[in-house]
Amino acid sequence: MKEFFKYTLATITGIIVTSLIGFLLLIMVIGAIVASTEKTVIVEDQSMLSIKLDNLIVDRAPNDPFADLNIPGFWATRKVGLDNILSSIEKAKDDDRIRCIYLDLSITNGGMAAVEEIRNALLAFRDSSDKPVYAYGDIMDQKAYYLATAADKIVLNPQGTIDFRGLGGEYTFFKNALEKLGVEMQIVRHGKFKAAVEPYMLEKMSDENREQTMTYLTSLWNQMLKGISEQRDIPVEKLNALADDVLTFRKADVALEAGLVDDLKYKDEVLDDLREITGIAAGKGIPVVGVTSYAKAPVKKGKKSTFSRNKIAVIYASGEIGMPLSASEGISGDKLSREIRKVRQDSSYKAIVLRVDSPGGSAFDSEVIWREVKLAAEQKVVVASMGNLAASGGYYIVCAADKIVAQPNTITGSIGVFGTIPNAGELLNKKLGITTDVVKTNKNSDMPSLTRKMTSFERDLMQQHVEDIYDVFLERVADGRGLTKEAVDEIGQGRVWSGENALAIGLVDELGGLEKAVKMAAEMAGLENYRTVNLPALADPFQELLKGGSDNVRARILKGTLGESSRYYELVRTAGNMNGVYARLPYDIDIK
Repeated sequence: MKEFFKYTLATITGIIVTSLIGFLLLIMVIGAIVASTEKTVIVEDQSMLSIKLDNLIVDRAPNDPFADLNIPGFWATRKVGLDNILSSIEKAKDDDRIRCIYLDLSITNGGMAAVEEIRNALLAFRDSSDKPVYAYGDIMDQKAYYLATAADKIVLNPQGTIDFRGLGGEYTFFKNALEKLGVEMQIVRHGKFKAAVEPYMLEKMSDENREQTMTYLTSLWNQMLKGISEQRDIPVEKLNALADDVLTFRKADVALEAGLVDDLKYKDEVLDDLREITGIAAGKGIPVVGVTSYAKAPVKKGKKSTFSRNKIAVIYASGEIGMPLSASEGISGDKLSREIRKVRQDSSYKAIVLRVDSPGGSAFDSEVIWREVKLAAEQKVVVASMGNLAASGGYYIVCAADKIVAQPNTITGSIGVFGTIPNAGELLNKKLGITTDVVKTNKNSDMPSLTRKMTSFERDLMQQHVEDIYDVFLERVADGRGLTKEAVDEIGQGRVWSGENALAIGLVDELGGLEKAVKMAAEMAGLENYRTVNLPALADPFQELLKGGSDNVRARILKGTLGESSRYYELVRTAGNMNGVYARLPYDIDIK
């Protein structure tokens, strides 16, 4: 027995020691990775700034130390921050080390408004600098080509193509699948255009949904055509004819003949062009710096310091409101409100720019955030800047701002609310053989139930609840925009608008990007000298790693297995997590 305890104790001790050593090694590896991300960026003379947008464009990329690692079976969605792209373009104007900007375009993995903002920054770069912008792609999708038209020269691979066929949206419906599973989604909503719940109750788009989708898709397409026409000197009528003819499957020669591109060259010939532009000898490597690295590069010595005691807070709000899919994504009503409150109470901040990229979400969390924006606007200048999306709850949280700025192709509006209560009784009882029973002290103590249909009393009660929330939503927008509730209801009802449409109906004040919103806030606050502070402060790489936890691991493995199809799983998962009443964009639409 003594020997048994001796060997058992030795085994336990060995396990503990091995675990401690393993943990210490893990910490050392993580520390090495984090340290590698903090190295000083060196920009060589005769460099070119390379902008490649195949990674997901987000307003701000997190400090994820594993973002660029290729670990088998651990696929990650790599992200590039719009803030890094814009600051890099701005910095390159006066940096003698940078000779040109090279757009490496085949796929542009970002929203339309983000592409518009980058494109405008490139056009401004060309206006204020004699450095060329050179665009090249093997195969350019429509957003990539639209961005390429901001370049001095567009070059296409001789065997490549330009995807040019107009905009189309794919809308996914789950009604039949849910019926086969024995799940009924019980819907309560206000607004004939509030189509967020249509995937769970219809097999195709409603007439109202089709109308609103066609309206804003046409607005987005017209914006693209206008920009392309101006830069390429091609009439809009000809561009539409090319799209109708589906240029996507035509030879590169057709794009050249139509004037969409300037030349057809292979990559080695493109590199020769870039060597000539940067002054690098033939056959030599061209110094290249990417936007993520260049954004961290020290400002060239001799440049004036931009330090000022007057601060403008740029507060970022990205993702679903009150219903994040992971610990590192989404908008928490409590956390964002706290951030706004801290700035409101800090006298060194003279203005706030609330940058929103959100399809909406929880009506309650939206109200909580609205309250803090309202209080802040009573004490400081508050300007809202809309990114790709600022719809439903995303619009709710900005409507109290002094001014609202959006891109022409921002998706906004969707003033409406809905609630869902799934009935999985058939799935449990008939398909899985699981039965339930209820004990209750009052008539409706078991409301809401997920295993039976709503009673008429329950449905009427839920409908009234939705109506009450919609009425508050109307009131918030009416007060913020100086409109009557009736006027807001006329353009509300859940209807989605483009930023250009929204300007015409009074939902936004100006068209432009984040830079315009910041300048507007400074002018309104009477500031000549100021500096911007981006909030919330990003977690350091180690904290970012721990913050996501198992949710991020799950998401990465899922995307590694399913690829782009993982979005369908996330749609169903989001629906399953819904509870309460939501102010959210009518759908998750894939614009191609």
